[in-house]
Amino acid sequence: MHRRHTFPPPKPPALLRCLPAAPWPLARLLLCWLLAGWLGALGPAPALAQEQSTKSSMDQTGKDNTPLPQVDELRKQLDAIPRKLDEADSNRQLLDEINAVGTAAERLANHRTTELAELDLRLAGLGPAPAKGTPAEAPDVAAQRASLNKQRTDIDAELKLARLIAVDAEQRGADLVRQRRLQFQAALTTHADSPLSPSFWRTLRHTAPGDFARLQVLGADLLGAARAALDSKHRNAFQGYLLLALLLAVAGTWLAERILVRVLPSRLPAGRLRRSLLAMAAIVANVLIIGTAMQFAWSALKLGGPLPDNLLALQQATVRAAAYAAFVVTLGHGLLSRRRSSWRLLPISDDLARRLSPLPWWTAALSALGAVVTDVNAIIGASLAAEVLVHAVFALLLSFSVAVALGRLHATPDGAAAGDEAAHGRPDSEASRPLWVGLILAGAGVAVVLTVAAVVFGFIALAGTLARQMVWSGVVFATTYLLFQLADDLSQALLSSKGRVGARIHNTLGISAQLLDQSAVVLSGLLRVLLFFYMVIALMAPLGTNPDELFRRGSNVDHNLKVGDLTLAPQALLTALAVVCAGFVAIRIGKHWLSERYFPHTSLEPGMRSSIVTLLGYVGGVVVIAVALAGLGISVERIAWVASALSVGIGFGLQAIVQNFISGLILLAERPVKVGDWVVLGDTEGDVRRVNVRATEIQLGDRSTVIVPNSEFITKTVRNMTLGSAQGRVLLRLPAPLDTDARRMRALILQAFHAHEDILENPAPSVTLEGVQSGTLTFLAIGYVSSPRNAAGVRSDVLFAILDALREAGLALSPPATTSVAQAQRDTTPEPPLPEPA
Repeated sequence: MHRRHTFPPPKPPALLRCLPAAPWPLARLLLCWLLAGWLGALGPAPALAQEQSTKSSMDQTGKDNTPLPQVDELRKQLDAIPRKLDEADSNRQLLDEINAVGTAAERLANHRTTELAELDLRLAGLGPAPAKGTPAEAPDVAAQRASLNKQRTDIDAELKLARLIAVDAEQRGADLVRQRRLQFQAALTTHADSPLSPSFWRTLRHTAPGDFARLQVLGADLLGAARAALDSKHRNAFQGYLLLALLLAVAGTWLAERILVRVLPSRLPAGRLRRSLLAMAAIVANVLIIGTAMQFAWSALKLGGPLPDNLLALQQATVRAAAYAAFVVTLGHGLLSRRRSSWRLLPISDDLARRLSPLPWWTAALSALGAVVTDVNAIIGASLAAEVLVHAVFALLLSFSVAVALGRLHATPDGAAAGDEAAHGRPDSEASRPLWVGLILAGAGVAVVLTVAAVVFGFIALAGTLARQMVWSGVVFATTYLLFQLADDLSQALLSSKGRVGARIHNTLGISAQLLDQSAVVLSGLLRVLLFFYMVIALMAPLGTNPDELFRRGSNVDHNLKVGDLTLAPQALLTALAVVCAGFVAIRIGKHWLSERYFPHTSLEPGMRSSIVTLLGYVGGVVVIAVALAGLGISVERIAWVASALSVGIGFGLQAIVQNFISGLILLAERPVKVGDWVVLGDTEGDVRRVNVRATEIQLGDRSTVIVPNSEFITKTVRNMTLGSAQGRVLLRLPAPLDTDARRMRALILQAFHAHEDILENPAPSVTLEGVQSGTLTFLAIGYVSSPRNAAGVRSDVLFAILDALREAGLALSPPATTSVAQAQRDTTPEPPLPEPA
């Protein structure tokens, strides 16, 4: 068994204790379950043991049988936590303890709330207590009522105390976060000896032997663990674990990339979604593989026995660093894709991708190494001079790498690169670069200059924070860009009419392609807003606040975002949005089913069908909006108050809109004008194509559409040609001289009407002598056609036939007729035959 060193290491210096340990919150979130699993398999940590005990307390039905804490015990635990944060205190540990107390109090309050509801139901089952002066209830009922009331009083008191403890814990945690932020701000402005000054190196020379001795202790523990694992009993297992870790780290990542490239593209949908999903799958696979390889390496050391606390802390630091490095390298590979330009997510040229390809490796190596060295200093309790040196060195190295990356980004491509850009259509000129990219690059350049200046002037804590923030911001921006692309691609693949799923939705539900495309754009925008919200949270993670705390605040933003008495919770907003989307989709499906499946089997005419479908659509829309507003916490009473407040404005400013709206409802209900009617309104004459709530669409003879406000149909005289009958009328008034043979004239006109195939036999056409005036006979001829839309064409055909018949019979029309026909004996010039009407 290897030796153990029991002397306690000194605490880290107060100057750098409140600074963030490493820029890897995302890797920590991704691998927390992996760490817990391996630590549990190879020697469970206390937190994991508690989680396992919690899981073991779950029965097969899924109910939590963990004993509930007592209110007095929770109060004692909360009071034992210090209210003020000292320099030697661990803020993370105190916050974890406070959050544990608050979670337990909320769990107890929820359980007591359920019990209180059950007691109320049991009391309601007993009925109301008898009033004074009425006969008393049975003794057993009275005893049961008294027992239930006593239980209810005790549970209600415990419920109120539990809620009070939960609120107190939340306030205590917020106060500790504020204290830590103040310490962080104070640390940033702390001035130390500059690395350029002799005093800095003199102090480092004095503290170096002690730091080296502490480092030797850690190295001796690590070497002792390796020697214990190399014992003859565990030699083969030790070598097998190390070989497996090496194979996973080298061959595992190579094999995973080959499998993803060859297998996934054929199984993923076509389009841009392949690139983004492949990049995301590669990131997850590489992070898991590298993290597992590091766990196997540490598992080899654990074969010799349990590791001391300092090696367990080193294990967590190295696994986190490896996972973070794998994440950064794979993310950069997916965005740049130097070897496969078709899989590249960034719109850059091949030359620029080659120039930037080393950047992810530099960033990952420097960040991971700097984080491990910082954690090692904290584990061994290094001196302040060593801490300052580490932060200064890695701040300069990170600044140098960022500066080199900016230089390569602004480098002018050569002729080959320019030709490559022209071939791929991906210009890299600054003129084509978005404004936000330019702002980010300018901010990075300013941060590099400030970091170097801070190191030179001795503000080491500020320099280290700026360097870590530069790198972390780049990782966050790159990750957000990948997630933005994934959100867009998923939205297009799921809802766009050009995708396979969208095409099925279009064919199955009958939703228009334009509406599907709009829905895809809206969904992508909502996802981008949500991602941007968490991007801001992630950017603030290194600035004195832990990421889990920020994400917890982001999920609980509903407690802070209020407008008057109305609480705008993200969960309520998402619920209202889901209700609106699902409601309008259901309305669309219902309208399609009515118009295409049900109404064709009824005796309702098309106009009535259209009116019913339209009216039901408006009613359903009102119901959906009301339910969505109720989901937001806006009750009907509030809507009524708003409507009352806007009544004056509606009466004046929106009078015409309200008038047309009410008129539209009257038209849909009474149906004096329906879809398919031929109406005449003033100078407008045509078919009614659609009756909306505000206006009615009328299609004229030239295929143009006139939008008529509905109030016009209510307040003015409307001629409905097809309301009582769908037949049209052909009316002619023909003047003739007084000496004309009236009977001969009447016979010729009737013959022309009967000869036309569109003139109906019932009712039969008629010709009457309307009157004699100023030496002129006026004949009134009337015929009927099947539709008023055919009246104009039939009228023209009949006129042509009448004129030809009158010419052949030697009869003539007299002024003021618009068309006159000369007598046959006076016409000596033969006329060419008239062309037949088309």
